[in-house]
Amino acid sequence: MKRSPLTLIVVAFVVALMLYIGYHHARRSGPSFAPHLTTASLAPDFTLQSLDGKDVRLSDLRGKAVLLNFWATWCGPCKIEMPWFVELQNQYAAQGLQIVGVAMDDASKEDIGKFAKDMGVNYPILIGKEAVGDEYGGVPALPESFLIGRDGKIVDKILGLRGKAEIEDSIKKALNTRATTSTASAQ
Repeated sequence: MKRSPLTLIVVAFVVALMLYIGYHHARRSGPSFAPHLTTASLAPDFTLQSLDGKDVRLSDLRGKAVLLNFWATWCGPCKIEMPWFVELQNQYAAQGLQIVGVAMDDASKEDIGKFAKDMGVNYPILIGKEAVGDEYGGVPALPESFLIGRDGKIVDKILGLRGKAEIEDSIKKALNTRATTSTASAQ
């Protein structure tokens, strides 16, 4: 039995449409236990261990603008943006920027450390936990970055790879926020 090309096209279109709808429905709904984060939401606090074994709390960085980057060693787009982050950390550190990388893969601490060293990373790398990713909406794709203002509130969210200029614009927005009085005194 020979199928007509039109039938194959219709079947392919229906399958593509179903995949598209399913993908976007899953992205919108996300995990049911994750809060819906928007700009102006207070960034969920966490404590994670750095590669050198120290505990790092996000709230300890209040008063600084933070670029919180969820990434993985196997993530191709992450490898593209990491050198940009190194440059941006150098460029904006004196103005109060702190980039923090959260490794969200199953690689060993040693492998993550070697990867970060090979990439020339000059900012803290933390060993991620699924629970922290869930607090940030489930981290549906990598890389995913949150720009957090000096007051601890989310200024911008970047899902996937964006251009360096766009990332830099978001950094400037975060740097232009002011720490609240209670935030500044908590330091």
